[in-house]
Amino acid sequence: MKIGIKGINRASATVTVALTAGAVLAGSVFAATAQAATPPTPTIAAKGGYVMNNGTAKTLFTKAADTRRSTGSTTKIMTAKVVLAQKNLNLDSKVTIQKAYSDYIVSKGASSAHLIVGDKVTVRQLLYGLMLPSGCDAAYALADKFGTGTSRAARVKSFIGKMNASAKSLGLTNTHFDSFDGIGNGSNYSTPRDLTKIASSAMKNSTFRAVVKTKSTKQKVTTKSGGYRYMSWSNTNTMLSSYSGAIGVKTGSGPTAKYCLVFAATRNGKTVIGTVLASTSATTRTADMKKIMDYSFKK
Repeated sequence: MKIGIKGINRASATVTVALTAGAVLAGSVFAATAQAATPPTPTIAAKGGYVMNNGTAKTLFTKAADTRRSTGSTTKIMTAKVVLAQKNLNLDSKVTIQKAYSDYIVSKGASSAHLIVGDKVTVRQLLYGLMLPSGCDAAYALADKFGTGTSRAARVKSFIGKMNASAKSLGLTNTHFDSFDGIGNGSNYSTPRDLTKIASSAMKNSTFRAVVKTKSTKQKVTTKSGGYRYMSWSNTNTMLSSYSGAIGVKTGSGPTAKYCLVFAATRNGKTVIGTVLASTSATTRTADMKKIMDYSFKK
């Protein structure tokens, strides 16, 4: 009996050693696989960047995410957000295009929706003109329409005040607006993290989502004489056509801002949203965004 027991013990020990070695080997394989599955953090040309999971608000990528920078026309995300937050908003109400709007475009050399003085354009159409071709004339028209005051200057000031109030309500401490379109006077700034949060909040609105995912549109507007004309606008956000799952949101650029982009995409039920600020060119900001979005979807 003793001999039998010793034999069994030796066999058990051999099996145990074999199992342990197998477990170690398997563990090493799993560890290597897990390590290989973790993508390297991408390097981007933009001075600032941030991406988060839109569903959980988890940070997925960050580079100088809380450094204040000029935002260019990505400011218009907040412009649209403020308009869409108005009580009893009628998207089909019409706004008469004023000469002041076109004069502003000329004086600033600003991006334009090419609105025609005297035309009557709906609020919904102005939102398309704001977000697709990045029309500063459309931004001016909306600020004039939804600000309060007896003069145009007072209404614009009021509207910008609403933009800042909205930023404050989101708990953003690194964002300030001094313009309705991003052509600031020295104190129009935000951060990649703050802009991403603004866009995430704006994307909760169905009208906003519909506008910013539109690649191009043709809108019928009423002319001064009572006739009509068609306005055709294409989206400056080229990633809508080149990135799988793209759903928005806005480009921006300027002498100080350089090249900016706030972007969102959905894949396999996961939506990620992010911002790059102060990239070196339109091509580079797209490359930057693709890198950090691809990286974020893998995390």
